[in-house]
Amino acid sequence: MAHSSMKTVAKEFPVDAGVDRKDRQKLAKMLTRIVGSSHVLYAKTRGVHWNVVGPTFYSLHKMTEEHYEDLHVANDDMAERIRAIGFAAPTGITEMIEHSVITDQEKLLPANEMVKELVEDHEKMARLIRDGVAAAEEVEDVKTADLLTERIGVHEESAWMLRATIS
Repeated sequence: MAHSSMKTVAKEFPVDAGVDRKDRQKLAKMLTRIVGSSHVLYAKTRGVHWNVVGPTFYSLHKMTEEHYEDLHVANDDMAERIRAIGFAAPTGITEMIEHSVITDQEKLLPANEMVKELVEDHEKMARLIRDGVAAAEEVEDVKTADLLTERIGVHEESAWMLRATIS
């Protein structure tokens, strides 16, 4: 028999840390878009890591491993931020894809095309996260703004490194 504590479901809980509920709710929706997008990018990056071939195999294999490991940690931090501001984090692949600005990889492409797509995806992430920083700053949620600001630089650098590898 399952313990009653195992039947509880994550739901909104009251937070009184200086940001109004409606503003936290808007930020949670923005963070859900970012987490969903980041999760799809994580999966695409793993796909490139597993399937890359050609003269840049070793460097792309190692680079994409660094990128997906970073995305894994960042996804966790951002999803936990949604919880910390009082709302439920996204659950499951379908929800991630529905909220994502990054399109899922549906078929295997030549290595240079997959990497070119990752470059574009990292730039999409930087633009999306920039919007998230603006939204957080607007309501004076400095913690969320700080967390997201760091991510912009990571995505810009990832795009640069990938672009330089296939140039």
